[in-house]
Amino acid sequence: MKIPTSEWLEADGLGGFASGTSAGTRTRRYHGLLLAAATPPTGRVMLVNGVEAWVETQAGRYAITSQRYVPDVDHPDGMRRLTSFSNDPWPRWSYTLEDGTVIEHELAVAHGSPMTVLSWRVQRPRTGVRLFVRPLLSGRDYHATHHENPAFRFEPIQRGTTLTWTPYDGQLPISVASNGTYRHGPEWYRNFQYDEERTRGLDFSEDLASPGTFEFDLSGGAATMVLSVGNAPDDPRDADAVADRTFAAERQRRSSPPLHRAADGYLVRRGEGLTIVAGYPWFTDWGRDTFIAIRGLCIATGKLAQARDILLAWSGAVSEGMLPNRFPDRGDLPEFNSVDASLWYVIAVHELLSAAPRHGLTLSAGETEALRSAVDAILDGYAGGTRFGIRADADGLLACGTPGVQLTWMDAKIGDWVVTPRSGKPVEIQALWLNALWVAGHWTTRWTATLDAGMAAFRERFWNEADGCLYDVVDVDHQRGTVDSSFRPNQILAVGGLPTGLLDRARARQVVDAVEARLLTPMGLRSLAPESPAYAPHYVGNAAERDARYHQGTVWPWLIGPFVEAWLRVRNSTAAARREARTRFVAPLLALAEMSGGHLPEIADAEPPHTPRGCPCQAWSVAEVLRLEVGVLASAARHGRARSNT
Repeated sequence: MKIPTSEWLEADGLGGFASGTSAGTRTRRYHGLLLAAATPPTGRVMLVNGVEAWVETQAGRYAITSQRYVPDVDHPDGMRRLTSFSNDPWPRWSYTLEDGTVIEHELAVAHGSPMTVLSWRVQRPRTGVRLFVRPLLSGRDYHATHHENPAFRFEPIQRGTTLTWTPYDGQLPISVASNGTYRHGPEWYRNFQYDEERTRGLDFSEDLASPGTFEFDLSGGAATMVLSVGNAPDDPRDADAVADRTFAAERQRRSSPPLHRAADGYLVRRGEGLTIVAGYPWFTDWGRDTFIAIRGLCIATGKLAQARDILLAWSGAVSEGMLPNRFPDRGDLPEFNSVDASLWYVIAVHELLSAAPRHGLTLSAGETEALRSAVDAILDGYAGGTRFGIRADADGLLACGTPGVQLTWMDAKIGDWVVTPRSGKPVEIQALWLNALWVAGHWTTRWTATLDAGMAAFRERFWNEADGCLYDVVDVDHQRGTVDSSFRPNQILAVGGLPTGLLDRARARQVVDAVEARLLTPMGLRSLAPESPAYAPHYVGNAAERDARYHQGTVWPWLIGPFVEAWLRVRNSTAAARREARTRFVAPLLALAEMSGGHLPEIADAEPPHTPRGCPCQAWSVAEVLRLEVGVLASAARHGRARSNT
C-alpha cells in the first residue's frame, strides 16, 4: 500500500520540535526526532536526527525504517512494510511484516519540554518478537549539516538505565531513557540524502553517528524510548510512566480540530513571556508575521490573554514610530526594516481591545494605556517622518522607501538587488496606514483631518480606470504622479482583511472580481498576474533563483483571509455567500491541513498542481484560515453590514 507523502511536525512550545515525513524517510536537514531550542525560541540544535529500526521474529529479520542515501538509494526496505499513517492526534505508523506480525509505532512531543516519546508495540500478542533501534545523532546547528569527524563523543554517561551523550563541547546533552537494554557499538552512517535540500540548491548530504543499539522484547509489552535534553528518568519503569503521562496529557490537549492544534504549536515561550514563531522548521519570531498571525492564532480563537501578553511585550519596543521586524535577542541590535510591521501591530491592538469585552477579558487601565500609547507613538513617528523615508505626505498618504532597502512584505533581496522595491506609496501600506488612523480615532480626534485627506487621495490617486482595479504603487520612487500598474494581490487589503474598507461598493466589487479572475488559486492568491513579463510559474532553483521568484507569481496562502473577507463584504456577507466562500476558497486549504496535522505551507507554485513550497508549516497561513473558520465565516452575517464598504 502506498502512503500519500506528507510532512508532520510536533512542536514543544519552546521553539524546538520533531518533524519528518509520513513515509518515514527524512527529506530535509530539519527532519529529526529531537531538535531543541537552547535559548527559547532560538539557539536551535539538532540532537537526534532519526533511528534505524528492525524487528526480529522466528521467521526472520525485517526493517521497519528506510533511509535515503546518495545517490538516490533507499535502504533498508522498511518503507514497503508501511501499511498506514495517521497524524491524529500525533504521528502513528503501522507496519505489516511478511509473517503477519503488525508493528505499531507512535511519537509525541511533550508540550513545554524538550522531550520526544517513542513507542512501538505488537498489534496482537506474539512470542519471540524483538525490536532493535539504533539512534542517529549529530548535535549541530539546525541550519547546518553534519559530517564524520574524530571529535564526536560516542561514549555515554550512564545513570541508572538512562544514557546521556554530549557529542561536542558546549553542546546540549542528549539523554535516552528506555525500557530496553543497550549494547554499545559505535558506527558512522554516511551520505544520507535530503531531497528537499537538493531541490532548494543547498548542501543535501549528511553523516550521522550511531553509538549503539537498544533492544526490546515486544512480546512482553510496548517498547518505550524517551529522548530529552538531559532530564530523562533513571528507571525503566519511570520511562514507561513518562511515556504514559505524555501520551495521556497530549491526548487531552489535542482534543480540538487539527487547525486549532496546529495553531498552538506557533505560540512559544520567550523568556518569561510568549511569542509567535513565524514558521517551522527554519523561522523564529518576526514582527510582521507575529502581528498578522496573532489575529487568527489568538484573537479569533479567544486566546486573548496570550494576545495581550504578546502585544504588551512589543509595546515597549517602539522606536521613532517603528517596531523591529525581528524581536531582538539579548545583545543583538533590533532590525528596523519593515514599514508595515508597526501598522499591523495597530490593527492587532484594535482587534484585541474590540474582542476583550465579548470574551470576558478585562484589561487594566495600565495595560490599555500601554497599548494605546504604543499606537500613538507609531502614528506620531510615521506622521513626523522616520527611518527609510517613511513619512506622512501632504495628501494624507504614507510615503516610504530608500534605495537598497526592502520595506514591505514583498521583501526578497539578492545581494544589493531588491527584487520588488515598491518605493513610493504602496497600496497595502496606504490601507494599513488609513486603518491605523481610523483605529486611533476611537480615543482621539488628532488624526481625523489626515484620515479624511488620505481617504480622498487614495480613492482619487490609486484607481486604475482602464483596468478596473488599483495601482500597486503610486509616486513610484517618490516621483509625483508616476504609477506601477503591476497586478498584484496587495490591493485586496483596501477591500478586505482590515477593519474598514477604502472603496465604494462598486469599485470594491471590481477589485474583488479582478483579483479572483487573475490571482486566485486553490492554495491562495498569486503574487503577480500571469500576463506579467516577470511572472514566475514555479518556485524552483537555487537560493538566488528562488528569491527572484518569491513574489513574482508565487502563491501565498495567507492572502486567502483578506480575499475571502473582501469577497463576502461586496456580497453583503449573506449566509449563502458564506457557504459558497467556504466551499470554493477555504475547503481546499482545510483538506491540505488535514493531511499535515493542521499545518499549511508558506507558499506554493503559481501554476497547477500548485505544489507547496517554502516553509512547510507557516503561522500566518494557518492563522488566516483559522480566522476565516472561527471568525469571518462564522460571524459575517452578524458583522457584515457594520463592516462593509461604504
